[in-house]
Amino acid sequence: MAVGRRKLIVVSNRGPITFRRAEDGTRAARRGGGGLVTALRSLVSHHDVTWIASAMTDEDRAVVAETGGRAIDEQSDDGSAFRLRLVAHDESAYDWFYNVVSNPMLWFLQHYLWELAYTPSLDVALQHAWDEGYVRTNEAFADAVLEELELEPDTAVFFHDYHLYLAPRIVRERAPDALLAHFVHIPWPQPDYWHVLPDPIRRAVHEGLLANDVIGFHTERWRLNFLRSASDLADADCNFAEGTATYCDRRSLVTVHPISVDPGEFDELAASEAVLAAERELVARRPEKLVLRVDRTDPSKNIVRGFRAFELYLDAHQEMHGRVGMLALLDPSRQDIPEYSEYLGAIQREARRVNDRFQRAGWTPIELAIEDDFHGAIAAYKQFDVLFVNAIFDGMNLVAKEAPLVNERDGVLVLSENAGAHEELGEWALSVNPFDVAGQADAIHRGLTMAPEERRARLDGIRTHVREHDVAGWIAAQLADLDRCGAAVS
Repeated sequence: MAVGRRKLIVVSNRGPITFRRAEDGTRAARRGGGGLVTALRSLVSHHDVTWIASAMTDEDRAVVAETGGRAIDEQSDDGSAFRLRLVAHDESAYDWFYNVVSNPMLWFLQHYLWELAYTPSLDVALQHAWDEGYVRTNEAFADAVLEELELEPDTAVFFHDYHLYLAPRIVRERAPDALLAHFVHIPWPQPDYWHVLPDPIRRAVHEGLLANDVIGFHTERWRLNFLRSASDLADADCNFAEGTATYCDRRSLVTVHPISVDPGEFDELAASEAVLAAERELVARRPEKLVLRVDRTDPSKNIVRGFRAFELYLDAHQEMHGRVGMLALLDPSRQDIPEYSEYLGAIQREARRVNDRFQRAGWTPIELAIEDDFHGAIAAYKQFDVLFVNAIFDGMNLVAKEAPLVNERDGVLVLSENAGAHEELGEWALSVNPFDVAGQADAIHRGLTMAPEERRARLDGIRTHVREHDVAGWIAAQLADLDRCGAAVS
């Protein structure tokens, strides 16, 4: 084993690959989706990884049936070997776990999305979904982890995100000496907001996380909120200066490590033929000035208010009619959940309303594309004059880091103060309150009229920071935390 190489169990709802049947009937592996999977993929290149994830497709479940649920040997795109263990959940249990508890309940709570005067109304259906869905699915993940730990007891376990809050406590109770870490990739709200949930559920969430040796967040803001809520809701003894929380005689290190991207990957993508072809098509139709947003159609992304802000900008600057356009590249998200499908409808209605008001021959103010077009998004990254990121709340928002890396027009970043990326990039961005549509309209105008030297200085600042704080550094920081805790235990 190379120096620094270590054994890791990575646990996430989505895995690095999924299986499908190809047209010729053979089994084919397809790269898994989502920013988390992309960020963690480099772990496979540098460490001996067993990755535990949900079986997502029929072919995934066929693999589980054939192997009896055991891990199988796989390879990443670069040829690195890893072990993949898929967990096949009961279909109803997974639906309750994912579509009732994880999304929307936990996601909405942690992004402050509930309209508390009206929603949510908690009843026996939520308790049933919690008991028979979220708890059961976390137990299945924990069982898989424990079986892998029996094979390699010294392996560190790296849990990820809001789907798996209960699994660490289950593992801890049966493997007291295991080295456990959990990274939370979404915001952590203030303690009072957790009172949306019944006491047993909110306590279980906090107790589950407090079973880890290391608990990681993207920002100091989210870390402090967790320490406050762990103290207030779980009676943990929290040391805010040291960043520790002690619960049931176990001390957890609570850390801040902002996730990042691989700059080299985006450099290669920007020069690829697929992106260059998409860029040529965009350049042929683009207006003189381009305002870009790239998002999932998630209510947290604040897309409807963004269109209203652009409308206010057009109201105030008739001289830009026909010269400026907003390109909204939106990946449809979680359409099985009513709140998400309803929000997609609101997005489409708002874009149509603005366009009906302002469009004229040869000019449509908002170009709306609802599809998963990765190469088209990279091409648009290269071409924006203003990048518009106005999320209500966001754990990080990697678009704010990705797009400036490859932009060729000294584009300006307009960034919500409630996006996790703001803690790092705020000094180079134009900061906006995500609820202040007039302020967002003003920021669009300021970005489009900013002096060239200031535009270039701001973009260079973002690029330098992201290149110096890349995803490899983020992963190294996680492993250093584990080493610190492992040394303390030994």
